[in-house]
Amino acid sequence: MVRIGVLSIQGSVSEHMTRLSELEGVIPVRVRDEEALSEVDGLIIPGGESTAIGRLLNEFNLMGPLRERIERGMPVWGTCAGLILLAGEVENEKPWIGAMDIVARRNAFGRQTESFRMKRTVPSVSDKPIELVFIRAPIIVRAGEGVEVLVKTGDKIAAARQGRMLATSFHPELTSGNDFHNYFASIVRECMKS
Repeated sequence: MVRIGVLSIQGSVSEHMTRLSELEGVIPVRVRDEEALSEVDGLIIPGGESTAIGRLLNEFNLMGPLRERIERGMPVWGTCAGLILLAGEVENEKPWIGAMDIVARRNAFGRQTESFRMKRTVPSVSDKPIELVFIRAPIIVRAGEGVEVLVKTGDKIAAARQGRMLATSFHPELTSGNDFHNYFASIVRECMKS
């Protein structure tokens, strides 16, 4: 069994918990404190409001322990706001966790009223088209050398992987499919073997 945590201080927590609970061999865990963080094999940082999540990470004294776990190799996946939190650089502001070699731009796909859905085939994740849900989504403006681009929409990078870290500007937890959650679980399992 693999224990995958969902950072549970703000954002689309219950949706990720539901998707994870549908996966065989996965135990979903709500992470609100350092003890819960220390007990998971991987962590999802959900969509929500990146500034609020970042401030709460500091307020709950989780920023340091989270950075340390990531540096020691814990797999982590940031969706939407989580992408911004993981980015090594964020345009016009100070980065939060700063773990991934990417530059993020907030709200690059427009306002909430301009939210949209689309389907894309993501070969690393699934051989069939996957629904992608964009809500006030950021983009990755630049990806470093060691970063694999997984999804592009036009010239915009919407998903990337750097080793054990995954970032998506869209919300897989808001679809009926589990492809991205399965993909992240496979990253966690790979890391547990090494």
